[in-house]
Amino acid sequence: MSHQSSSKNQKSSSKKPQPDSTNKNTGSNQEDLWQVYLRLLDYIKQHKGAFALSMFGFVLFAISQPGFAQLMEYFVEGLQGDDDSLIYLVPVGAIALAVFRGIGSYLGNYYLAKVSLDIVHKLRSEMFQKLMGLPLPYFEKYNSGHIISKLTYNVEQVTSAATEALKIMVREGFTVIALLVYLFWNNWKLTFILLILGPVIAFIVKKASKKFRAISKRIQESVGDVTHIASETIRGIDVVKGFSAEQQEANRFSDASKNNRDANVRLARNQSIFTPTLQILVVTAMAGIMFLVLLMRNEASPAELVAFITAAGMLPKPVRQLSETNARMQRGLVAAASVFDVIDETPEADNGQLLLSACQGKIDIKNLGFTYPEQDKAALIDINLSIHPGQTVALVGSSGSGKTTLTKLVSRFLEPTEGEIQLDSTPIQKITREDFRKQIALVNQNVILFSDSVRKNIAYGELALQEQQAVDSAAEQAQALDFINNLPDQMETVLSENGASLSGGQRQRLAIARALLKDAPVLILDEATSALDSESEAAIQQALEIATQDRTTLVVAHRLSTIRNADVIVVMDQGKIVETGSHQQLLDKKGAYYRLHSLQYFQS
Repeated sequence: MSHQSSSKNQKSSSKKPQPDSTNKNTGSNQEDLWQVYLRLLDYIKQHKGAFALSMFGFVLFAISQPGFAQLMEYFVEGLQGDDDSLIYLVPVGAIALAVFRGIGSYLGNYYLAKVSLDIVHKLRSEMFQKLMGLPLPYFEKYNSGHIISKLTYNVEQVTSAATEALKIMVREGFTVIALLVYLFWNNWKLTFILLILGPVIAFIVKKASKKFRAISKRIQESVGDVTHIASETIRGIDVVKGFSAEQQEANRFSDASKNNRDANVRLARNQSIFTPTLQILVVTAMAGIMFLVLLMRNEASPAELVAFITAAGMLPKPVRQLSETNARMQRGLVAAASVFDVIDETPEADNGQLLLSACQGKIDIKNLGFTYPEQDKAALIDINLSIHPGQTVALVGSSGSGKTTLTKLVSRFLEPTEGEIQLDSTPIQKITREDFRKQIALVNQNVILFSDSVRKNIAYGELALQEQQAVDSAAEQAQALDFINNLPDQMETVLSENGASLSGGQRQRLAIARALLKDAPVLILDEATSALDSESEAAIQQALEIATQDRTTLVVAHRLSTIRNADVIVVMDQGKIVETGSHQQLLDKKGAYYRLHSLQYFQS
């Protein structure tokens, strides 16, 4: 990688911005959250039948509540002996209301949960699909821990808001409406007194919602920090132990966890204040109503007043549940906003329309320049290079000279800021990205293996349909078949995370086997033999000599002994090409390559 990129990563690896920490507003104010809410409603439209059933069920549930209050009026009238038929009607009515309420509860809970979980699944899938299509700089800019936190914690918060919280808000919201309608019908004067506190309650809810949103965003950020630190430490546990940094990392994790704890405590404190305050206000209104009921006890029948008090007494519970759910709903909306931020990211540009029917592997790099975002100094300056089909071209130079940056541009992981790259005389931007990447096989310095069988790690992605014989042949060419056959289940052995149970050389050989199986006309080897011992390196070099025949090969090498047979060696320094030629020609020049070669010779 170029010096600019390397230094950038070193300085910011532990303090990369979070995916939310952009100039975009992520739903921190009411207007933004309203837009998020409307956007979530668009997802609901795809399930309008099931959603309508759930709403119908909650309406049935809500209607049953004032039904029980009315039943109390008939019960009191029955106690007074005014109507003997009530002896039978009241118990039957209670059972009927319970069944009615049960049906409503089932329809509401089940179908809303089904709709909500479908929406969350779609959101999670859309988010992951978008991540797969984002350009490489996005993943270099943001910490993987924060990205993973969005897929797990943030989506989990959307799930909570979209299922339990939404269920309570709809069900209890309808219940409050049904009870208020019944109370107005029963005695509008007393109900009006109850509603005097409405604006006060609305003001408290608005202030609390703003507070909940701010705290919820801090919680999400702190969860991202915890995930990132844990992932980073576990992934580099050998380095942590090697430098006796266990306590340092434990302290760093503890600080992140403490921030998460403190944010959750603040949320709990505010929620604990908010709910009782609303309850006190509602009960105060109830107390006033009870006083007035007793005061005007001669103006209505006892049965009517009991029914009114019963219905009014049912109000605090749904109001309390709505107040408690408010915090969860705010967390969910903030989380949904952060998920939509990822979904709305600009994907990798792909304006190409051409397909290469028979790629020869001719690469032309013309006046190429590249500067990393937010960097002043260019990583590559005026690179001009022609690579003929079947040639092996090696890129050498000191660390930070631009070798890996150039391979990323050739692989189309980065887009040049100046000049162009051509494949078979066609600018690569005019070729569809999918077809272009079919023409290139890549072995990186940092080998990535997946928690799957050895076979599926070699026959990865579009290679999954390859015949077993081809997989075995690629493994044999990469000098990997011997150690694979010694594994417990040979090709079917499931590897641990990133192949941690294998040696560095074994992991590298699997990566080379994967590239050989692809059999692409262009092969890029970025320090592909860096993890091999001398014996393994010699065997791999022999295999690579076979693999590079009739194939254009671009090699990034640190050990010059591995590229002495390259057709052309390109020496880079500070983003520029300073020398080109064969091994012997460059030694005879006694320039930059000669100095590198001499330095390595004396070090060895």
